[in-house]
Amino acid sequence: MSKAERTRQLIIEKSAHLFNQKGYAGTSMQDIMASTGLTKGGIYGHFESKEEIALQAFEYAAAHLLQLLSDNITPHTSATKKLEAIISFYKTYLYAPPIQGGCPVLNTSVEADDTNPLLRASVVRVLNKLHKSVANIVRQGVAQGEFKADTDAERFSILFVSIIEGGMMVSKAYGEAKYLHTGLQHLKQLIEQELKV
Repeated sequence: MSKAERTRQLIIEKSAHLFNQKGYAGTSMQDIMASTGLTKGGIYGHFESKEEIALQAFEYAAAHLLQLLSDNITPHTSATKKLEAIISFYKTYLYAPPIQGGCPVLNTSVEADDTNPLLRASVVRVLNKLHKSVANIVRQGVAQGEFKADTDAERFSILFVSIIEGGMMVSKAYGEAKYLHTGLQHLKQLIEQELKV
């Protein structure tokens, strides 16, 4: 990796935490300069705009999140265990988020839904990956005879992702984990009652 590539990566990584904590509107170039130790010219030598930094920072944060999820899922062969691994991952997420400020998908989607179509499109791509991953796990469970043959994988993936993201949002608003944990407990019940043979 060249010095220029290292500098660009530094800006992305430092900015990921800033944007995730303060939001796009709340993060200034001054904040990015202070966090990276670079001048405005040093930053703009690598990026054309704050929006470009925000996009790259979100994509970095989201890729990091997806990799951590994958690392938790991969050791398991059972579809049930894979879904439980995702639930377990989010159970501790509020206390120790891998990106400061919480879930980048949640934070960015709330801020960008009406104001920043490029960021919103990036969030949708990540949500699509999450939905697809959960649906594929459910389909695997059906194929292996672990889940009921008539299971609607797409419907379940929508419920699964929505309950997690919604639970995080409400828990963050109240400052209490019980809202997320109640949703996660319900997901465990859905796996047992709706999916398993």
